[in-house]
Amino acid sequence: MKKINLILFSAFLLINLISCVDEADDYNNDKDRVYNVEAAALITNAQKELSDQMTTPSVNLNVFRYFSQYWAATTYTTESRYRVSTRKIPDNHWNNLFRDVLGNLNSAKSAVYAEVKPVSMSDAEWTIQQKNKISIIEIQMVYTFQILVDTFGDIPYSEALNPAIVLPKYENDELIYPKLITRLNEALNNLDTNGTSFEKGDYIFNGDTEKWKLFGNSLKVKLGINIADFNNTLAKSTIESAYSAGVILSNSDNALFEYVSLAPNYNPIYDNLVASGRNDFVPAKTIVDEMNNLLDPRREKYFTFKPNTTTYVGGRYGYTNTYTNFSHISDGIKQDKAPGILFEADEVCFYLAEAAERGYIVGNTAEYYYNKGIENSFELWNATDVSVYLANPTVAYSTAAGTWKEKIGKQAWIALFNRGFESWNSWRRLDFPTLVAPANAYSEANGLVPRRLTYPSNEQTVNGDNYNAASLAIGGDKLYTKVFWDVN
Repeated sequence: MKKINLILFSAFLLINLISCVDEADDYNNDKDRVYNVEAAALITNAQKELSDQMTTPSVNLNVFRYFSQYWAATTYTTESRYRVSTRKIPDNHWNNLFRDVLGNLNSAKSAVYAEVKPVSMSDAEWTIQQKNKISIIEIQMVYTFQILVDTFGDIPYSEALNPAIVLPKYENDELIYPKLITRLNEALNNLDTNGTSFEKGDYIFNGDTEKWKLFGNSLKVKLGINIADFNNTLAKSTIESAYSAGVILSNSDNALFEYVSLAPNYNPIYDNLVASGRNDFVPAKTIVDEMNNLLDPRREKYFTFKPNTTTYVGGRYGYTNTYTNFSHISDGIKQDKAPGILFEADEVCFYLAEAAERGYIVGNTAEYYYNKGIENSFELWNATDVSVYLANPTVAYSTAAGTWKEKIGKQAWIALFNRGFESWNSWRRLDFPTLVAPANAYSEANGLVPRRLTYPSNEQTVNGDNYNAASLAIGGDKLYTKVFWDVN
């Protein structure tokens, strides 16, 4: 495993990315910013910021494990009861993705364009390498914009990364998705797997263009399946073309960001659960009880036994829970070097199971991909007895209770235990498993599990006109307002 040497850059890098502004005429002329930073360093920083934001359990940054009812609080229940404004969670999620991820990636593109061809490289080789670098950056930008749209709905898009526009307008989320698909298609068409790309800086695939192509096509599948209930025609063509070009179906192709054992570059879960010396979380009763009912062998990979017992016991979701009275998050998940996961094979298999049920041509049946998703999950977690599990009548695709959405939704929810955001997306799309807001939830959620995050408070105060227009367009800046593809 490589040791990550991260350069911590100025908050705004080379461009202004968020709407917080100053009235000074030279506001955008950041005298402290880093100039002439190489693309490799910018890529590394973007990837770490992305992995950190999507992996961290910090309630200041990421509450999606709460929304998916994977974790419960021991003492501080505010976020599990759906008050997200107190710690400015939407602001932090928005800023980290727009500024620290997209900002670095956009600057990396400029740095690539400014690179000079080595004398030893032919013009043809150079052209392919540079196009590959830009394509890889574009794929990561689409991935990040997708998260932002799925989190908030309408967001700044075309104007978001333009340094000349300080107060960007929001765009209709249902119009951004087709643009993302078109952008992704262009990046994939320009990605030449016979050529080279980044020789350093890429800590996800080490510049492997074949793996980036699998990632990009898997991202197309994700974009397509999200809009399947909204635009079936576009979803079908997007998913079928992605599948035929090759997607992530094996754990050997998973997109992982490898952490190391030294601060500040160890896994954020380790940071919050071990290095901090705090005991703020326990597994939630919702997921623990479901896995107990299924006798799921992955329990020992996800949780510990309740202290001094041989049983798994989850804490009550939305309420305080005495740490010593419940199971804990497993030591495997809390490892300092545990990787951050950005894409995994079981996730893609469950998307393809959905696609097959919808009649899309994806090479096999829904049952095949359902089973393959579970098998990949077991392999990923090094869990045993997958054949016994699949033979359980309450798990087997032919006999498990409910519609195909319920079957796939339940097993995807279990498999994505360490992927709070992706699980939340799956739940919003399929409406399974059945998740119920705690009785003591704050009124902001209107008695429901949140369907989106509210906009950052900074947008309301600084970019007020555009914020107000966006809020009106989506039907109100509420936790229970749905993004465009969440139609059921």
